[in-house]
Amino acid sequence: MSTTTATEWQTRPAPATAQDWIARAAEVAAVLATDAAARDRAGTTPYAEVQLLKDSGLVTLLGPVEHGGAGQDWTTAYRVVREVVKADGSIGQLLGYHYLWNWAARLVGTREQWEHIEAEAARSRWFFGGAVNPRDKDVVVTEEGDDLVFTGRKTFSTGSKVSDVTVLEGVLHGTDHHVFAIVPSDSEGLTFHDDWDNIGQRLTESGSVTIDGVRAPWSSAAGYVDKEFQARTYNTLNVPTIQLVFVSFYLGIAGGALETAATYTRSKTRPWLHGGHERAVDEPHVIDTYGDLTAKLWAAEALADAVAAEGQNLHDDPGAVTDQIRGEFEVRVAAVKARATEVALEITSRIFEVTGARSTTTAEGLDRFWRNVRTHTLHDPVAYKRREVGRWVLEGALPEPTWYS
Repeated sequence: MSTTTATEWQTRPAPATAQDWIARAAEVAAVLATDAAARDRAGTTPYAEVQLLKDSGLVTLLGPVEHGGAGQDWTTAYRVVREVVKADGSIGQLLGYHYLWNWAARLVGTREQWEHIEAEAARSRWFFGGAVNPRDKDVVVTEEGDDLVFTGRKTFSTGSKVSDVTVLEGVLHGTDHHVFAIVPSDSEGLTFHDDWDNIGQRLTESGSVTIDGVRAPWSSAAGYVDKEFQARTYNTLNVPTIQLVFVSFYLGIAGGALETAATYTRSKTRPWLHGGHERAVDEPHVIDTYGDLTAKLWAAEALADAVAAEGQNLHDDPGAVTDQIRGEFEVRVAAVKARATEVALEITSRIFEVTGARSTTTAEGLDRFWRNVRTHTLHDPVAYKRREVGRWVLEGALPEPTWYS
């Protein structure tokens, strides 16, 4: 990757509008694209890539302007993530999760908590990781005076090894109450393990973490006042928000696959010797396939943008979010999640039909797009997303807020 980019960005005016920030994300993607396939093969910890996200200012996209942030909203954040993952699915995932963990205090915490965290994060350009997997009660939180003590192990901790701060989650001893707190990633007792060895999203540092007596003050427990959680319906918007981040991953990776494949087809793919055409781009089946896949991608992107705008209305007025409004929004999110999953899997698989046998070499790295989509789309079964939509259509049933719906 370029070593001069950071200096160049520092000497230029900061992006001012949403489109300017999306353009900045495209610049970052161009840097990442230069050696994305090689870095995917190497699988090394992406310290330089995270520094690139910091130098470009993308990490402060959602932060308050008065503290050095860009003051942008979620509709822009989703588009920024889509741009970055076109070039590198792993780094785009790190950025998307960062945005969610950066916003988590606002979703769950008190105003005092989230204003403090967002100000500090913007000023210091914190990069967030998360040791959160509420499906399992694998971390116990005990009380010691005014402190909380987290102990246990998380199977996944995306981004934590390359982060400045980590969101911890555990269950308060003797209760069913989950507790979230933000701690420095170099806290004593946090050990990140190099055991992420999956076929896709290889640079996301999503391996396990041991949490051995990590301490945080009670005052940092998100949403707790006098040791009692202050519940709001807006708290439950965390799932639809992260699911739209996932949608951004899938559509961005699919878009990157199409762009990369089209470049290959124009420059390297040979026409079929019995087809009667001198160029691959004149082959009827090649033209048809690119047209078909592009139309499907554009349709999914349009739905994603529409649902993102609906979600931003809820973020703009958290107090107005009711169970009914939240449930109807989750149905829309489920629909676009299902569609994005199917479209991305199809595109990243079918590009080989129009690039040819020689495009399957390891050096080209076209397989990384499919591997990345296939790996992350297994996060939660897409059939359950379709079921949420189907039950709403047939019975008007709204999804019950859970850690996955």
